[in-house]
Amino acid sequence: MHTKLVILDRDGTINQDSDDYVKTADEWIPLPGALEAIARLNHAGWHVVVASNQSGLGRGLFDVAALNAMHTKMHKLLAAAGGRIDAVFYCPHSPEEACNCRKPLPGLYEQIGERYGMDLHGVHTVGDTLRDLQAGAAIGCITHLVHTGKSAKLKGQAVPAGFPVGTLAHADLGAFADWLISQPEPAAKTHKAGAHA
Repeated sequence: MHTKLVILDRDGTINQDSDDYVKTADEWIPLPGALEAIARLNHAGWHVVVASNQSGLGRGLFDVAALNAMHTKMHKLLAAAGGRIDAVFYCPHSPEEACNCRKPLPGLYEQIGERYGMDLHGVHTVGDTLRDLQAGAAIGCITHLVHTGKSAKLKGQAVPAGFPVGTLAHADLGAFADWLISQPEPAAKTHKAGAHA
């Protein structure tokens, strides 16, 4: 059984982004419809995980306890909406630390693949910035740009040049969820030699 997995960016995709960083649970505010979108995905059989750069940790702007408090709030609000996020994978490093887990590098996605014991080729990943999608594309994910957060100014426009080939654009996480749920289930792969319809 292939796990139906969706990988979401956090800031600007699920919750409001801030140029000053989201530093406390009080500052963690879900985008309209985002939690309900995750619940709809869950009800359609999708597991949802988060892959997020949290360089505010490495920059000393907040600590792990504050980050945990944000995610506790996220999980509680999601539960109230009837949804759940299975796991949050985050990069705690500042850009200067030259890690492999800070998007656009694919380290977080590699961690997710290891945790789930699966190849992430063909897994859907959603974000509001180029680096979110570059990280997913590096290991074969299908990339989706939402016009929220840092890409809110692109609403109604095509995917900009320079984004991974095949990136699909959606108004927000709700629109992505509706799109994904409406897709036909992939047919069971039966590679019979010489079988032609």
